[in-house]
Amino acid sequence: MRSRSHVFGFVASLLLFPSALSRGAESAGNSVENSVVKIFATVRYPDYFRPWAKLAPMEVTGSGVVVRGRRILSNAHVVLYASQVQIQANQAGDKLNAAVEFVAPDIDLAILKLEDESFFDRHPPLPHADALPDVRDSVMVYGYPEGGSSLSVTKGIVSRIEYVPSMFRAGNLLIQIDAAINSGNSGGPAVAGDKLIGLASARLDGADNIGYIIPTEEIELFLKDTEDGRYDGKLGMYDELQTLENPALRAFLKLPASVEGIVVHKPNTAIPNNPLKEWDVITKIGDTPIDNQGEVRFSPKLRVRFPYLIQRIAKDGKVPLTIFREGREMQVQMPLSTKRPMVIPSLEDRYPSYFVYGPLVFSEASNEFVSSFRRSDFGYVGPMLALGGSPLYRRIGDAPAYEDEALLIVSSPLFPHRLSTGYSNPVGQTVKSLNGKPIRNLKHLVETLRDCKDEFIAVEFDIRGFETFVFKHAEMLSATEDILSDNGIRSQGSPDTMAIWNAKQAM
Repeated sequence: MRSRSHVFGFVASLLLFPSALSRGAESAGNSVENSVVKIFATVRYPDYFRPWAKLAPMEVTGSGVVVRGRRILSNAHVVLYASQVQIQANQAGDKLNAAVEFVAPDIDLAILKLEDESFFDRHPPLPHADALPDVRDSVMVYGYPEGGSSLSVTKGIVSRIEYVPSMFRAGNLLIQIDAAINSGNSGGPAVAGDKLIGLASARLDGADNIGYIIPTEEIELFLKDTEDGRYDGKLGMYDELQTLENPALRAFLKLPASVEGIVVHKPNTAIPNNPLKEWDVITKIGDTPIDNQGEVRFSPKLRVRFPYLIQRIAKDGKVPLTIFREGREMQVQMPLSTKRPMVIPSLEDRYPSYFVYGPLVFSEASNEFVSSFRRSDFGYVGPMLALGGSPLYRRIGDAPAYEDEALLIVSSPLFPHRLSTGYSNPVGQTVKSLNGKPIRNLKHLVETLRDCKDEFIAVEFDIRGFETFVFKHAEMLSATEDILSDNGIRSQGSPDTMAIWNAKQAM
């Protein structure tokens, strides 16, 4: 036990030398600042209504942090579709060339590598926290938001931790904080003490002090996934589920009072030999019980949706589940997948494929194409398509009806030409058939046109109240080159479609 004189001497030393109190915190702050970089990216996003072209270059800035492997971590949305990337360290004058090595739009993370790796000799990686923070823990966010050019540091607390599901991909764990996050903060580190607890990712527009960070647990999964030189994606379950809160539902399923869990509404038919059946009740994931809202107790202070545990306990592409079926409990090994098959998928980091035939431009539907209507000159088209029963809206979230199904669309207005006289603007229309033959996808369309021997081509659309376009096939073929030249289009199609079209020469 310390004597009173020793205690007095210790307090006196702190009073005489107050800098001793802050030296540790200052050292931690300097360490973090040395690991944060500003990112400069020149991006060219796709032009969904002119798929042969890209939008004009845009200059985007964001933030990043040094991680192990002599790499820099940032958000995918900072460098998505980047043609040039540079980074600049805190208080440095020079910018260094970088390249995007991996990008994962599904979890909004990206890894950059530098041409000159000697940079990392002076800028070591920031250590990662090995556990989630607690609600009300203090957090500091570092980055380069708008409003200035130097490094910004904001302070707040952890407000909430939640596993956020997604209709289109595996869900992600997110940490909500009240520290200010603004445009340019994206990709910057969120730190507790001297350790990384997450990466600034987004803010809630229209709300005060609601920002989100991607926790280190998600970051570690991403880094581990890319160690083999490619990004495969997060494993997930894509069965449709519903809660077990309604008493009538429990009575219908004849469940004992002791049974709690989540109900299988529609099993994922894309999984071969899916062990789940309609009306199964999933009661446990691994050894962890699932409650009637589909949540699990992760810690004494935290409940999250049960799919969160997939990333913790999955092995060899499967996760153990306990289910209750027809009056008895059983264990199953649930196969997982990295993507949910969608008839209207996301482009992620790809540019859309296309093919020009006369005054028509064909492409395949994507989530980005559908969502871009409201931000374009064709904002009026979306509601008209929805009212007409277009599959572009009717089938959002659907799995393909067969293996290679994709929605074939007309992505652009008709090019001005005498061949299009009298026809309505077909932008966004889904092609149902050519000359009565159902069309499966863009590749099938190009093959059909390539091999066509008919005098006429009749294009039928899958919507109520829209006309069928009829053209003379020979006239469409002869007009295409002039239409391309008149509109400054360098190629009749994207490389994948032209490979199919030109295969005719070898037949």
